[in-house]
Amino acid sequence: MKLSYLAILVAAIAAFLLVVGGPGTRFGLWDFRFGFSLMRGAFIAGLVTIAVTLITIAIPATRRGQGLVLFAALLIGIVTVYIPWSNVREARSVPPINDITTDTQDPPQFVAILPLREGAPNPPGYPGDKVAAQQHKAYPDIVPYRTKADTEVAFKKALAAARKMGWKIIASVPEAGRIEAVDTTFWYGFKDDIVIRVRPDNGGSVIDIRSKSRVGKSDIGKNAARIREYLRSLKQ
Repeated sequence: MKLSYLAILVAAIAAFLLVVGGPGTRFGLWDFRFGFSLMRGAFIAGLVTIAVTLITIAIPATRRGQGLVLFAALLIGIVTVYIPWSNVREARSVPPINDITTDTQDPPQFVAILPLREGAPNPPGYPGDKVAAQQHKAYPDIVPYRTKADTEVAFKKALAAARKMGWKIIASVPEAGRIEAVDTTFWYGFKDDIVIRVRPDNGGSVIDIRSKSRVGKSDIGKNAARIREYLRSLKQ
């Protein structure tokens, strides 16, 4: 087999592993840990692709007439290495936590969502001061949203913003000032649970939100990003 053909074969394997890992997890074909293993496999296959391609390019006799094939293999190799690497880099740039809230002292509590979390690796309770300290250091901008509107108006605004986010609303309880919802991530289909609380505050209202992953030690910053987007929606 020519080295150029070997390069494109390994590149195809790398691309396949990278593409199927997420959707297979999302549709329940395998556990998310196996999906992550496929991504690691794609990373390794991508490195092999790059190495074989560069060796082929370095040997004049093997690269003759194979320019397009080698370029495609090198491009696929770079992509299949870059995506897993960037995910790991992003994970390392944030604390390994999966429960983010605007109120770490008295976080909103899940009620209607509790049955949905039954059996989930991450328990529904708030993990405590250690996680709160990590959150404050990494995401100091995540704070309660205060408004001069009364709780009835604030609740309607909070619910409208949640619906605008595209979340699946599980419960809307105006008398308790509580909204619960689920957001499903695009690629792996992870279920993250959200609870929003609306309470009176000095003649107005305060809106708190909490977002927690069902699986995984680290959320790679997803819950914080979700809360930030929701708070921006409230301000708009």
